[in-house]
Amino acid sequence: MAESRKVIITCAVTGSIHTPTMSDHLPITPDEIAENAIGAAEAGAAILHLHARDPETGAPTPDPAVFQQFLPRIKQATDAVVNITTGGGQNMTVEDRLAAPLQAKPEMCSLNMGSMNFGLFPMAAKYQSWKYDWEPGFLENSRDFIFRNTFKDIESILKMLGEGCGTRFEFECYDVGHLYTLAHFLDRGLVKPPLFVQTIFGILGGIGADPENLMHMRRIADKLFGDQYHWSILAAGRHQMSFVTTGAIMGGHVRVGLEDSLYLGKGQLAKSNAEQVRKIRGILADLSLEIATPTEARRMLALKGGDQVAF
Repeated sequence: MAESRKVIITCAVTGSIHTPTMSDHLPITPDEIAENAIGAAEAGAAILHLHARDPETGAPTPDPAVFQQFLPRIKQATDAVVNITTGGGQNMTVEDRLAAPLQAKPEMCSLNMGSMNFGLFPMAAKYQSWKYDWEPGFLENSRDFIFRNTFKDIESILKMLGEGCGTRFEFECYDVGHLYTLAHFLDRGLVKPPLFVQTIFGILGGIGADPENLMHMRRIADKLFGDQYHWSILAAGRHQMSFVTTGAIMGGHVRVGLEDSLYLGKGQLAKSNAEQVRKIRGILADLSLEIATPTEARRMLALKGGDQVAF
């Protein structure tokens, strides 16, 4: 792992996992997404990971026009690195998922390192009524949904966004095999170090949120990538804060945000993304760990700069 004396905080602002019924604080409209992203940056997030939602229903959307309602505002108000999803959401084609990033040409995008089952359906049992009719079906459909990321898909994203737009990637690895897939692309020269490897724990269908798995993913990443990568950690739901804290103690970077968990603590919904960023920043400060600024994050990850994007 590349030596890093400062911790990069990524904030994943809304995602496509949680539905509006689950929290009144989940950002839905472009205004809410912009305000939450700006607040997270002001609280200390160097990278903002962004999805879009239909402002009328709160359903995930790949529509570039919706992205363009909040991307320029975030860029104008903060110096944070804007990181746009290429994962999108359930039932989006790869073309759908690339529409906004190809138009925006951001400094960074997420890129998932393998096809996988992605089970959200257990969450449906927790709710008896819904704000929107689409929500229970959306969750239940994940019982028979494969999140597609084939070798061909990954190759085309690397070519179109990486080569074509100068975008670098948050490589999302939900299991050990995803690390080996990333190593394959590194061996072929299709990705270039320094890699930003986001190891993800606690999604049904991916590797579990067990401390042994955290250690194992770190060991395998060290074996495959040596000092050519920066390691970041995220964990779903109740595992979020404890897991990312453990990762930070081990020398990693951290990701928080309402995409990954709706809570600030046990039984306490987070009122904003900024609350989660402030909480992890405080924990890191108590551990005598320094927080990376956006400028420092850009340097560590060899990003092209905020003046090179198309929004």
